[in-house]
Amino acid sequence: MSIGDLLYSDTEEALRDSVRQLFADRCPPETVARAYDPAPQDFSALWRTLAADLGVAGLLVPEALGGAGASAREAAVVMEEIGRAVAPVPYLSSAVLATVALLRAGDTDTVPALARGELTAALAVPLSTAPGDPVTGVSTGADGLTGSVTSVAGAGEADVLVVPVAGRGGLELHTVPCAASGVEVSPLVALDMTRPLADLRFSGAASAPVGAAGAAVTEALRTAAALLASEQLGVAQWCFDTTLAYAKQRKQFGRAIGSYQAIKHRLADLWFEVGSATAAARYAADTCARGDEDADIAAAIAQAYCSGIAVHAAEECVQLHGGIGMTWEYPAHLYLKRAKSDQLALGTAYRHRARLAALVDLPSG
Repeated sequence: MSIGDLLYSDTEEALRDSVRQLFADRCPPETVARAYDPAPQDFSALWRTLAADLGVAGLLVPEALGGAGASAREAAVVMEEIGRAVAPVPYLSSAVLATVALLRAGDTDTVPALARGELTAALAVPLSTAPGDPVTGVSTGADGLTGSVTSVAGAGEADVLVVPVAGRGGLELHTVPCAASGVEVSPLVALDMTRPLADLRFSGAASAPVGAAGAAVTEALRTAAALLASEQLGVAQWCFDTTLAYAKQRKQFGRAIGSYQAIKHRLADLWFEVGSATAAARYAADTCARGDEDADIAAAIAQAYCSGIAVHAAEECVQLHGGIGMTWEYPAHLYLKRAKSDQLALGTAYRHRARLAALVDLPSG
């Protein structure tokens, strides 16, 4: 085991400032809430600016393929800011899950377009799939791909689907244009509409094989789980910062509510939890970036811990804001929905604890 420098570099802070400013200008909370309108707000222009103009879609892509040649540390900073803004962009589904899977499978055709922000992709596995879970691919035959996949994140915004396919020699990775004949994308009503889900159905869809899918999908899921902890950290940080500021200025009986001991204790507990989540999320991103032997363990720890902290911070944000925290106009509900959705994404905390036990050879009996 080795421990890298978990402090943010100047480059990472500069990246954070750019992404935070973009979200502040283009998706303030009142705009994000329109994702729940009967005719949802279209955020594709925001994603194009983030992906292409700021270049974050190519952070994990080597320079030889047109990317930034950065690492999971930089990607984690973007994920933090996405969590702080509950930004409705398909970064996790396209720039992490789909891109890492394609890179690991040896793709050189689709990845450069993804890195430039010209295409958006989605990995055709249920969002609930945890690292190490078996992935059952759709079947292939003379007529093309046949089968279905449920609850796929980012499929509705994608141009290309990255599909695990059960081939004769094992699990293969194929790419399929979303507009291809025989592809049906059915959007779902989800708790968190800022990360839309969709069911996929393939009926004789033509596809292009990329390479072996087993290790590629596993690597994509592990990287995504490590980085999702940073998004959960961003959610928790916003909830804590906003609640602390509110407790300092909101008065009852002539005193700021933050001066009452019960409120102080709850905020102190939350401060400690957010600090601990910061360490767990940063370590997961750092080990992933360095290819450390503890990367699997760090990702499991981060997901087992940070998912619950994000939910707790969002719940405290709603409750300590009192009546206004229960209203649709106040953005606290956006963060609670994202926190609860993230708690189930890429495996529950229980499943990550069980995986962690196996990774460290902890007896089950």
